[in-house]
Amino acid sequence: MTDAVFRETTAEPRTQAVALSHLSLEVGHFYMEDFEAGPEHLRRHFERVRPWVEAARAAAADRAGGRRPRISTCFLVDDYFTRFSSPAELVPLLLAEAGRAGLTVDYLARESACAHAGEVPVAEAVAGRLVEEPPPGSYGLRPPVAQTGWLANGERSPAARAPQAMKKAAAWQPPRETAARRHSVFLDVELWSEAPDGHRTWSCPFLAAVWQLARLGLLRHRGEPVLVPRPHTAPGFPEDWDELPPLVRLNPRADPFAAYRTCSVLPNRFLPVEHAVRVILDRTEADPEALRQAAERSAREAVTVPDSVADRVSYVFYAGA
Repeated sequence: MTDAVFRETTAEPRTQAVALSHLSLEVGHFYMEDFEAGPEHLRRHFERVRPWVEAARAAAADRAGGRRPRISTCFLVDDYFTRFSSPAELVPLLLAEAGRAGLTVDYLARESACAHAGEVPVAEAVAGRLVEEPPPGSYGLRPPVAQTGWLANGERSPAARAPQAMKKAAAWQPPRETAARRHSVFLDVELWSEAPDGHRTWSCPFLAAVWQLARLGLLRHRGEPVLVPRPHTAPGFPEDWDELPPLVRLNPRADPFAAYRTCSVLPNRFLPVEHAVRVILDRTEADPEALRQAAERSAREAVTVPDSVADRVSYVFYAGA
């Protein structure tokens, strides 16, 4: 005799699928120092970005096997670490300079949305999906990332301790990268800092990792997609960043925001941050149902997508300001 188990279908939240482009192409970040440098700085950025954008588009077309690739462009503005200017002043300037360089910005995102989007604590939810991978031979002396806010791609050098009586001091040992190729490139990433009152400030690398997961269509909250684009239909833009949606679709004819792969064209000063992003993505357990949906859809389209989330992310770093 077997016991029948009955469940309400509504008790099992359904994971909503999202439309996917072949490539999400990021054409820039924008921080206060970029705004202070004036329109010429933004103009030079787009002029440097344009040839690499064309190369990324050509590569995506090649992977699409002769079919028209779906490619969307996006731009991220920092309104998390520093509030500067206003959407009313900044967005028209950004779009004008992009257009001058022959580029179209399909989607505009606020970096604060990678921390908290509406009622969804996005960064906190991603932090809850971090997976500890103790390096081989380690003894668990390092506290977990949930306590420290630090994530490493290997084992750091042991802390020096005063020797006990009649014993020699332990010899220095170098840090070790877990997946080193001949030599280690050890990285220890700060994910957040915490104030005495308990307020947590998320780090730039961690928010950038959340941004990549959003662009790959892998963020869900109770089965619902996170950072859903909202069309811009008003004649202008608001004076306050809080009045601008977390993610805005500026181009009504744009391909879907999320994509099987991402590519970011950035100044080389972002290279250390994006190295940290890869470490974070390698230690993050993405939503399994969202991964399954992307895998099934890519198989139907005969599109090759790497199993590793980190390997779905690519970059072009250019020299100069």
